[in-house]
Amino acid sequence: MKVMKFGGTSVASADHIRHVARLITATEEKKVVVLSAMAGTTNQLVAISDQLVKRHRYEGIVLLDKLKKKYERETKLLFQNPTSYDRAWTMINRTFWLLEQLCYLENFTLFDEKKILAQGELMSTAMMLLHLEDMGKKAVIIPALDYMRTDKNAEPDKAHIKEHLTTLIDKQPDDTLLYITEGYICRNAFGDVDNLQRGGSDYTASLVGAALNVHEIQIWTDIDGMHNNDPRVVDATSPVRKLHFEEAAELAYFGAKILHPTCIQPAKDKNIPVRLLNTLEPDAPGTLISLETNKDEIKAVAAKDGITMIKIKSSHMLMSWNFMRRIFHVFEHYQVPVDMVTTSEVAVSLTVDNNSQLNNIKKELEKLGEVVIEPNMTIICVVGDMEPENVGYESKIVKAFEDIPVRMISYGGSEYNISFLVKETDKKRALISLSKNLF
Repeated sequence: MKVMKFGGTSVASADHIRHVARLITATEEKKVVVLSAMAGTTNQLVAISDQLVKRHRYEGIVLLDKLKKKYERETKLLFQNPTSYDRAWTMINRTFWLLEQLCYLENFTLFDEKKILAQGELMSTAMMLLHLEDMGKKAVIIPALDYMRTDKNAEPDKAHIKEHLTTLIDKQPDDTLLYITEGYICRNAFGDVDNLQRGGSDYTASLVGAALNVHEIQIWTDIDGMHNNDPRVVDATSPVRKLHFEEAAELAYFGAKILHPTCIQPAKDKNIPVRLLNTLEPDAPGTLISLETNKDEIKAVAAKDGITMIKIKSSHMLMSWNFMRRIFHVFEHYQVPVDMVTTSEVAVSLTVDNNSQLNNIKKELEKLGEVVIEPNMTIICVVGDMEPENVGYESKIVKAFEDIPVRMISYGGSEYNISFLVKETDKKRALISLSKNLF
């Protein structure tokens, strides 16, 4: 058995849905197909929810009507047989009726927002199932809300997922080859509709693969694997054919958009290979992520924008033994993760990508010393085989920054990564220079 996950761009239109249907029925083997919402849907549902939170009901209904027209158009294109169209549009229209009812709630809550955000995946899986029926292909829906659950810490409840997903699969006839399920959506520990946050469909695919112990997890997107640099910034990038789980996790966390960072761990825990493939070029080899990788190589570069640097200089001449603990206690209290850290005798510099609590954090840190904050930074991460025995890589990487001001360097915490902090305005020059020097 394998898992095939298709992102929003892969099911962005009637033509794309037809194409995915052909891909998932091309071979006679057991598959669990995880689908995202049609491209743009979740963004639109977020925008509708934002209007309803502000009590701008009319504006929310206008946005909802625009989304409904899009689905009506794509449903007509996908289901050209009148009987099939009536079945499909009745289902889609029922979803939009529910969304309209939520728009008229007097007290719109976070729980209602989560219900709204879940509808995109529910519609895409239903449309795919009906289209497969029109093709004469047998498929079974496995509702994510019946097995995907998070615990009280908002982390996946893996035991619950495995138990309930296995039960749902076992209830189906032995000759069932195709299972369809929703990515992203789940229930929380209290049974309410919730989600795994943005990029959560990748996470769903990995959690499902780990629960069922499949032989491979495939993530299908609109690009041929993970590239060695950002193709939106640098010309002539190329796909990386093999990555270690740790290398892929570093690249995903530090800006490679093709894969969500949380996707890696469940697959790594069960040693299940993850293959990144291009929906529009299905024969391309893509990128294989596993415990095997090409040694003695620098693999790729990624960049993470929206970074803020915080520098804390101790008010004492020498750092006291609890200075670091007190600093990180502040970030723990406000639940803000730290990306990079560098230290000297009397100062600590670190970076965050979440500024929602920045003012509160600054006030707390000022009790410890002088605080300087610099926003609009970018972390540039170089990933590869960085074992200490592989001399020379560091000098090649640093040389690429010889004309670019670097604010921080992080090296040694991982054998797969060296990271640099630069101003966002220097990002493009840095990525281009790294490509010239490394690839």
